[in-house]
Amino acid sequence: MHMTDETSRQHVLDSYRIVDSLPEDIYQDIVHVAAALCDAPIALLSLVDRDRQWFKAQLGLGLAQMERSQAVCDHAIRDPEHLLEVTDLAEDPRFADFSVVTGDTGARFYAGMPLVTREGVALGTVCVLDTEPRALSEAQRDGLRALARVAMRLLDERRRELQREREAALRPSAAADARYRVVILEVQELAALAARQSERLLGSTLQQLDRTLATYVHNGGHDSVDRVTDSAEFVAMLRGDDAEHKLHGLREIAERQRALGLTVLVGAAQATQADEPIGQVFLRAEAALSAEKDRYRQSLA
Repeated sequence: MHMTDETSRQHVLDSYRIVDSLPEDIYQDIVHVAAALCDAPIALLSLVDRDRQWFKAQLGLGLAQMERSQAVCDHAIRDPEHLLEVTDLAEDPRFADFSVVTGDTGARFYAGMPLVTREGVALGTVCVLDTEPRALSEAQRDGLRALARVAMRLLDERRRELQREREAALRPSAAADARYRVVILEVQELAALAARQSERLLGSTLQQLDRTLATYVHNGGHDSVDRVTDSAEFVAMLRGDDAEHKLHGLREIAERQRALGLTVLVGAAQATQADEPIGQVFLRAEAALSAEKDRYRQSLA
């Protein structure tokens, strides 16, 4: 996969806001069904992120993520239309040295079907692993393909719901005589934070961040900030003459969250003209946020 293609794929994955999201029972149900269908001890719903493979749901592995360089799923997404089945990982030179094979997991068999958007972009897989070399039956292959389609529909509906909430937040300006700014603030590694400090405590921390942002942004003018559902995404509309100053202030608030254990990244874009469609400006802010995520993940390497 060429770097430009991978960059584009990563931006699409970012737009789903699924990596590092909190656990959801419906995705866990999918891996339970995959394991039962394929009679496999390990099943994963895997998203292939910049430098890692992150599991939205997993059964039998006991890991939240692993390095992308060690991910069989990274190979599976290179051929989005086809299920990747490896009868014996230990005998395949591509995978024989992978930690999932040589380590405690002792995986020998893999089968994964890519999660593919309508545009043909592969985000990850629904996959199963076993500790013995083997093969799936044709019925099991068909079932794994079906589960991947179901999972993709769930991801699409989740993204549509996020988009509906964003559209409510991105209200047209009542004073559209100046170039406005759209700002996206997103807390990183939400699932890992919840695992460390409990979802309840994390929820309280995010509510406090919501109040802090609202207090700063709401000044009696037309500016607004809204939290998207119960996620860690906040969308601000800055419309006044002090928009640049406020954007700087939002970046400072984001930086101060580090003392509370939160990493908050900021993506922003300014309208090129007063009547530029808000959706277009949001997409440019989202691209800026993706670039910030690139830098953040590189800083962790």
